[in-house]
Amino acid sequence: MNAFAALWSPFLEFGFMRNALLGCLALSLSAAPVGVFLMLRRMSLTGDAMSHAILPGAAIGYLVSGLSLGAMALGGIVAGLVVAVGSGLIARSTVLREDVSLAAFYLLSLSLGVLIISLRGSQIDLLHVLFGSALALDAAALSLLSGIAVLTLLVLRLIYRPLVLECADPQYLRLVSRWSPVAHYGFLVLVVLNLVAGFHALGTLMAVAIMVLPAATARLWIRHIVPLLLVAPILAAAACLLGLLLSYHINWPTGPAIVLCLGVFYVFSMVAAPFGVLRTLHPSRTHLKG
Repeated sequence: MNAFAALWSPFLEFGFMRNALLGCLALSLSAAPVGVFLMLRRMSLTGDAMSHAILPGAAIGYLVSGLSLGAMALGGIVAGLVVAVGSGLIARSTVLREDVSLAAFYLLSLSLGVLIISLRGSQIDLLHVLFGSALALDAAALSLLSGIAVLTLLVLRLIYRPLVLECADPQYLRLVSRWSPVAHYGFLVLVVLNLVAGFHALGTLMAVAIMVLPAATARLWIRHIVPLLLVAPILAAAACLLGLLLSYHINWPTGPAIVLCLGVFYVFSMVAAPFGVLRTLHPSRTHLKG
């Protein structure tokens, strides 16, 4: 009974803990499936670069309106889309590959965002933007996270088939279907939206963690796409719950506590899962199945 009380009492007694849990659960529901497709498309580092790309937009929103949810979210979305489209155009019109242009945007964006916030705000504001503040989520933030979660799931359902095919053979999809650009750019929009959502809870430096780590952990146990899309959000939600409890009982920063819980799941799976480091026989079984 004491263990049960310790588990649920923070959420029963404090509204900010309930808000943090609801916000993180909404984020898990949307960001983790997006992370599965990031992983399947070998774009995990792209997601990391784009998570930093939203910083200047959020910083400009902060410069104009202070810690305004709407202004910072809008700025982050615009900045993320500009970087996503701009890096693609540079890759198509120069000798540089898309990963190189993304890396350049990432370094410039991170530096510019930190500079903007430092000129206007305090060290606390900078830490809030970089590392997030899940315990500060209010009704407006919950509405934003829930709206992004619903939109993400609807769009993923709409573009699911072309998105899966693009993961397997993007050139074939471009040849046989007009859905190729819709799947490609629609998915990039979802990545940006979920990074903006994660930015409010975990900050720009760790927003991509709730996308990539649950997907990578689930992949060590599962070969099929549909179960991956179901298990990854469960892992993300469990890490959010444990991270919030650690934050409350041990007084750890909330965002890092959640990411460390995701890391523990990943390391354990790396050792114990069927497709982890101890698996040495029948390597062909690691291929993903639809």
